Amino acid sequence: MTTAPTSTARHSAPRPSKVRLRGERSPLASTALHLTLIVMSVIAVFPVLWVLLTSLKPAEYATTTDFFKDTTFENYTNLIENTKFLTWFGNSLIVAGLTTLAGVIISASTGYAVSRFRFPGKRGLMWTLLITQMFPVAVLIVPIYNIMASMGLLNKPSGLVITYLTISVPFCAWMMKGFFDTIPREIDESGQVDGLTPFGTFWRLILPLAKPGIAVTAFYSFITAWGEVAYASAFLVGEDNLTLAGGLQTFVNRYGAQWGPMTAASVLIAIPAALVFLFAQKHLVTGMSAGAVKG
Repeated sequence: MTTAPTSTARHSAPRPSKVRLRGERSPLASTALHLTLIVMSVIAVFPVLWVLLTSLKPAEYATTTDFFKDTTFENYTNLIENTKFLTWFGNSLIVAGLTTLAGVIISASTGYAVSRFRFPGKRGLMWTLLITQMFPVAVLIVPIYNIMASMGLLNKPSGLVITYLTISVPFCAWMMKGFFDTIPREIDESGQVDGLTPFGTFWRLILPLAKPGIAVTAFYSFITAWGEVAYASAFLVGEDNLTLAGGLQTFVNRYGAQWGPMTAASVLIAIPAALVFLFAQKHLVTGMSAGAVKG
């Protein structure tokens, strides 16, 4: 008795498809993501690179694409030797430095007080800090100008510092309050057990733990004062009193713009901001995320 031959057409069991792990991308998705990142990086770097290369070109090639033709540092030497740039730079450093120092002190103390203590008007104070952020510069510039004029603070660095504090402190105080909320209250209680005053507890125990939040506050306050244009242009007159924001406007008139010194000044202006960012960058993400956890 012969047995039937085994069928060669027997269907083999289908191979299981590869299971893609969570977060694992397909080759097509990975390629598209990398191309998108490259395009976004080029878009972000292109304006900065354009300004840098333009600052190294002679004036006659400023508006052309001949970036590497007759490269020169003449724009930088003319900027420093033939303009008030160093005076403007010094004025901006004074204003930004005082704004940063005062902004950190006021924001940190306000945030700690609101986070730890109960007092009459606490809720109203926080609402006031929040509401002040809703008004644009165009609405505030005239009343602030009148206030500074009545106090005799126009055309003075102190008036500009006070104005910039009205911009930076409300936001930073809210952020510092949220950051202090993440620090356990047991640390304050241990300081009281050791005989520290509330200020001693704040200064010796809480502030060292709040370095990320302080770094964000300092960075935001510095950038606010360093790059602001509207108030600086309205409150200051005279070349010896101008900050960099007002000084750059002297390179533009009804007949055109002096692209050489203006781009050279832009490059030099970016250096302090970049340095502040480099010093604060390791704390920026931690400080901003911690300050956003609680309100």
